Amino acid sequence: MSGSEVSVGPRRGTIDPTVAAELPGLRLDWLTVTVRRGSAVAASGPELAARLRTLSDRYRGATVIAMRTHPIPRAYRTFYRQIGLDPDVDRIPSEQAATARLLQGGFASADLLSDACLVAVVETGVPVWALDASAVDPAPPGLGIGLAGAGAGAGAGGGGGAGAGTGEGSLVIRDRRVVHAALFGMPLAGEPGPSTTAVTLYSLGVPGVPQIHIEEALWCAAELLSSAQGR
Repeated sequence: MSGSEVSVGPRRGTIDPTVAAELPGLRLDWLTVTVRRGSAVAASGPELAARLRTLSDRYRGATVIAMRTHPIPRAYRTFYRQIGLDPDVDRIPSEQAATARLLQGGFASADLLSDACLVAVVETGVPVWALDASAVDPAPPGLGIGLAGAGAGAGAGGGGGAGAGTGEGSLVIRDRRVVHAALFGMPLAGEPGPSTTAVTLYSLGVPGVPQIHIEEALWCAAELLSSAQGR
């Protein structure tokens, strides 16, 4: 494979009817990007590194403090409280990124895929996560939000972050076979690695977050992955 392309998406993820009834407005969108083997976990190129430096310059202490008053962070903070999380303890993804920037003195580059997801959440306020597409069941209903213990086994590993529990009845990201992550948590298993040739990106929307911002976050990460393949 000489480059990368968006092969599937964006698609609307399925929401368990019980979850949809209790949490109207919660949504998951996802798409799949094909990549060169090993490129997703390779170091970012100079253009993406420069973009992270430019974004770092926009985020100072006062900017981070004011974030919670902006519509999209406020929507995620409100939703966290709705599901029993304290956003001042378990920070929403955009505030996690902004706080890390202050502690590190800048947005730290990790690898191409991590950096693409970081840029997406910093620029849009909407979080994006990634799975190796081969770990996602291709059969309908595909990727979605459901309850743990309802027919899918949990992936091995220890995903952290807000909402990291995947015990019986927990809100999780899942397909027909596997629980991939807790809602707003890092993947439990199936993270992209050196052998990855396709990446499934997914994003979570909550009430008060316009659909266009959810799609923008996904496309931002996907385009950064795609453009890097031409280096």
